[in-house]
Amino acid sequence: MLTECRQDSFDFASLGSRKVTAAFDGGAITSNAGALLLREANGRIGLSQQVAACFRDGRKPHLTEHRVETLVAQRIHGIALGYEDLNDHDELRHDPVPGLLSGKLEARRRDCAVLAGKSTLNRLEHAPRPGGDRYRKLDVDDEAMKRLFVSVFLQGHAAAPKRIILDPGATDDPIHGEQEGRFFHGYYKCYCYLPLYIFCGRELLLAKLRPSNIDASAGAKEEIAWIVAQIRESWPDVEIWLRADSGFCRDQLMAGVAKRTASNTSSALPAMKGSKP
Repeated sequence: MLTECRQDSFDFASLGSRKVTAAFDGGAITSNAGALLLREANGRIGLSQQVAACFRDGRKPHLTEHRVETLVAQRIHGIALGYEDLNDHDELRHDPVPGLLSGKLEARRRDCAVLAGKSTLNRLEHAPRPGGDRYRKLDVDDEAMKRLFVSVFLQGHAAAPKRIILDPGATDDPIHGEQEGRFFHGYYKCYCYLPLYIFCGRELLLAKLRPSNIDASAGAKEEIAWIVAQIRESWPDVEIWLRADSGFCRDQLMAGVAKRTASNTSSALPAMKGSKP
């Protein structure tokens, strides 16, 4: 007769009249239950679906386990939950809550997890531009992705505001390896990237990754002009102010604003109605 060596529960010291027992019959358990609120928010604004629409999927559907919509939703919700590192998803892909957030609870094949691991998500994040690499089946439309940030901002307003203030800014994104475009920045005293951000209040309108061997304002004029033009398509009469710190106090940027303020003719910054120091 075989001896039963596996124990299904463990008894610990009682607490008053309560018995304390550890068992393994709790089913699928997660610490990410609060993320269900993110699912409701995403369902209202359709963010992951809009982001997924910026990608082109050249894979064969009958051989594809993880659709672009699922990959995008998995990555967005993972970042929102604090899982910024792709390595985290080798464990998260087995968690029932991320699957629920991504709209997928079962895998099509027995040898696959419900969600994607780090390698598949890495291919999504490094998707080239259309026609950039014939060996990669996922590519992204950069212009569509840029327009999406502003579109989500516009969709969040029932009516056009009287005035909005654009805030460009740059900050360090430290690098801890030998990544491409690695440079030392004297002000931040580290090897880093120097991404450009443009906000309107708490709303992000642009996030552009850049190397750190450039001026903080590099490319800001063109990006602001692009954003203003898109805003004007929906809100032709809104008053747009530009506010920036000394890192953006550059002749080409301020001259475009001043020119538009003094005249109704077109300028490098289209339809800017004012500036704010």
